[in-house]
Amino acid sequence: MTYTAPTTEQLFVLDHIARIDAMAQHERFAAATPDMVEAIVTGIGDFAAEVYAPLNRVGDVDNPRWEDGKVTMPPGFKEAYRQFVEAGWGSLDGPAAYGGQDLPFTLATVVIEALGSADMGFTLCNILTPGAIHALMAYGTEEQRQTWLPKLVTGEWNGTMNLTEPSAGSDVGALRSTAEKVAEGEHAGLYRIRGQKIFITFGEHDLTDNIVHLVLARTPGAPEGTRGISLFLVPKYRLDAEGRPTISNGVRCASIEHKLGIHGSPTAVMIYGEEEDCLGEIVGEEMGGMRAMFVMMNNARLMVGCQGVQIAERALQQAQRYAAERVQSALAGSPDRTPVTIEHHPDVKRMLWRMRAQTEAARALIYYASAQTDFGKLGDAAAALRADVLIPLAKAHATDIGCEVASLGVQVHGGMGFIEETGAAQHYRDARIAPIYEGTNGIQAADLVGRKLGLAGGEGVRSLIADIAHGGADFPELAQLAEACGAVTDWLEQASMPDRLAGSYPYLTMLATATCGWLMAIEHRAAKAALEADDGDAAFLGSKIASTRFYLQQIVPAATGLAAAALAGDAALPMLPRIG
Repeated sequence: MTYTAPTTEQLFVLDHIARIDAMAQHERFAAATPDMVEAIVTGIGDFAAEVYAPLNRVGDVDNPRWEDGKVTMPPGFKEAYRQFVEAGWGSLDGPAAYGGQDLPFTLATVVIEALGSADMGFTLCNILTPGAIHALMAYGTEEQRQTWLPKLVTGEWNGTMNLTEPSAGSDVGALRSTAEKVAEGEHAGLYRIRGQKIFITFGEHDLTDNIVHLVLARTPGAPEGTRGISLFLVPKYRLDAEGRPTISNGVRCASIEHKLGIHGSPTAVMIYGEEEDCLGEIVGEEMGGMRAMFVMMNNARLMVGCQGVQIAERALQQAQRYAAERVQSALAGSPDRTPVTIEHHPDVKRMLWRMRAQTEAARALIYYASAQTDFGKLGDAAAALRADVLIPLAKAHATDIGCEVASLGVQVHGGMGFIEETGAAQHYRDARIAPIYEGTNGIQAADLVGRKLGLAGGEGVRSLIADIAHGGADFPELAQLAEACGAVTDWLEQASMPDRLAGSYPYLTMLATATCGWLMAIEHRAAKAALEADDGDAAFLGSKIASTRFYLQQIVPAATGLAAAALAGDAALPMLPRIG
């Protein structure tokens, strides 16, 4: 199972969708010159293919091992992670004041995409740390930043996010972990943390000498629900007088989960403060935990959306290679009865083009959302609003695409796709978690209709639909979908909350597909113009024109048909009869 980074495609999307050149016009991102961008994209592609990709199958079959509270990673992982840190890939968009390179988050997204396409499970270690950095930058004290950020920025320490508990899954407000402030003594001002968290990605491992957990807990007397939650920084080891992580902090990994996929990623059950004091520092104010955590969660949700791109790209590459090698049957209707490779059969061609078009659409959506985040940092309020609207679309739709493309990859392989040795099955297994964690895709749809629909008096969603309609003027299928999105939006704004929620998922799919269609239309025009000007790789540009046309003519129209489901309301969803 080999992997080749789609460098030409990534650079094309950075240019025409992310508008990386416009970012570089601002002093903050002036270092993102064309030469620098190309060097980063090419360099991470080579690194991912050479260092991470060979470990993908290793982690799937030789899983992390738990013993007496410690987790040992599979062979080769520790060395690969060390190379990641030494090459500086983790510090790309980190704040310069704490050892980062202060480059655009969009470029860091490309880095995560390449690494995750090479090895999705392993790359989970790299995904949550940037969110921890952002949370500390937004709500941490200067002392906390000086203490913890330098090694988080380099990746020498990794960050985790601790929300879920056995009795509190998606209902975070039901958590029972506690934090009691220390009133006196050498630890005065810190908090004693007690509780259990589950599903903690890379909560325990041997890649780094410390792990920085961001933990949600409730202080004494705090109200029930999310209003009473605070956020705490809880290291695996406290630091000694020299700043070294040497002091045990009452953090214990009780077990790791046995999962359907992403076997190279240890998913831990974490116990805090059971056998000895576990001390944490509050991040932000008491009962301000959800506000601080959402900084981390939004970053994580976009990175999970990026995982949809990762697994789709890997599944696409493998399916293309297999279809180009597998000889079976003569071409239907051909007088020549010589068997051909299956890439020539119409239905296999359909699947391969659908895989490619969906993968490219998801990449455009993720890069666009990342870029809007960057432009928001530069003071563009409209871009910041747009990024807020795009988060649920990017997380949910891109991960749905990842699952669809991985499933099609199995189908292209036929019976061999169901056999573990080919590797197609691993992509399918790995992809399935992405629509679930960091807020299920149903929660993303609920966020879209419950919160994002009303942002800026509804201007956030309506401006997006207006841009889609304008950009789709010469693509009738896209124009029709934009009109349908506008009509459903009108209805949802007046609908009851149960009716909104009943139609939320088809609406999200409509709006996300329309957004992808608009971005693919931009790419279509750019590729045609470049081809006519003889400016670029003619083979790539020709394929880009074909994939964008396929998306606009075959995928976009199907989304328009979801309007009926979006408008059906809660009455269309009666309770199912009980079983047994």
